[in-house]
Amino acid sequence: MSKILCVLYPDPVTGYPPVYARDAIPAIHAYPSGQSTPTPSGPLGFRPGALIGSVSGELGLRGYLESHGHELVVTSDKEGADSVFDRHLPDADVVISQPFWPAYLTAERIAKARRLKLALTAGIGSDHIDLKAAASRGITVAEVTFSNSISVAEHVVMTVLALVRNYLPAHLMAKNGGWNIADCVARSYDIEGMHFGTLGAGRIGQAVLRRLKSFDMTLHYYDPHRLPDELEKQLGLTYHETPASLVKVCDVVNLQTPLYPSTQGFVNDAFLAKFKRGAYLVNTARGALCDRDAIARALTSGQLAGYGGDVWFPQPAPVDHPWRSMPNHGMTPHISGTSLSAQARYAAGTLEILQNFIDGKPIRKAYLIVDGGRLVGAGANAYKLT
Repeated sequence: MSKILCVLYPDPVTGYPPVYARDAIPAIHAYPSGQSTPTPSGPLGFRPGALIGSVSGELGLRGYLESHGHELVVTSDKEGADSVFDRHLPDADVVISQPFWPAYLTAERIAKARRLKLALTAGIGSDHIDLKAAASRGITVAEVTFSNSISVAEHVVMTVLALVRNYLPAHLMAKNGGWNIADCVARSYDIEGMHFGTLGAGRIGQAVLRRLKSFDMTLHYYDPHRLPDELEKQLGLTYHETPASLVKVCDVVNLQTPLYPSTQGFVNDAFLAKFKRGAYLVNTARGALCDRDAIARALTSGQLAGYGGDVWFPQPAPVDHPWRSMPNHGMTPHISGTSLSAQARYAAGTLEILQNFIDGKPIRKAYLIVDGGRLVGAGANAYKLT
């Protein structure tokens, strides 16, 4: 018998929806790369389109796990030595967490997890796990690659439009009974003709570029791995050899860089000074890529015209986090990759990975981050151990 410890975000404060806004979600069988969507065996333990990413939803796992003799512990309590997470960690065989409500698997916690064999991210992004410590212990780290990449890309496009068109203040004006059009449009522009650049052109970065091409923006990208010539020509992309080269010419910058020790806090005062004055910055990658106070200073000074962030550090962010009160922001809780549509895919992928792990079968290579003491699969392209 295995013990599976699963950390999910809390249930809705108003209770579970008595009825959902839509009756179903589209059935998607493959991603743009050609990779098939998750293929667990047997029935799903949930209805696609239902809220299963919070505690009571349990990712639909309980029926399968308990019918096969395994123990499932689900909690949102993850902080501190007396948390439910820490109390159950020493005898857990599998830990499941989400990027949106991460249970930080530090080296210290990994040292206490004597039986831990698999750390599984329900979604994409395993930087809340100390990958070096996991590798040294022989722990397998996996995530449901591509399950919510398009979800995040759609959120980026929405944020770009909301910031540049000054949508959020205009919406509040209407909601609060006002009709002062001049106040609303004093910071509103068209994105047509603007220069857009993405720092990071992996699955999400490429999906964003494809979607913004139809808005007649001039597209730029930086990535350690240059894209094929054919794709550059198809999308009209300009490649930059350094992030600094890109931000000097772009009106809107999308941060899609993986987080590892050498990228933590690289968006600082010095880097922001290289941006065009009045540029917009969108970050759906990781909050710790940015110097928290430098972002607030750039918005206050006008160096940045807007910041649209879906990611924070730590998560959840404290009530007094300066990103909640800084001017001209479009912050959201970390929601971009956990739409009801995305939940159906990453829950099914979590089940697929668990089934293979429990049955002693190979986990799909595309899902692997760390295995056999080294970075493999998706991890070899997206992460570093130092």
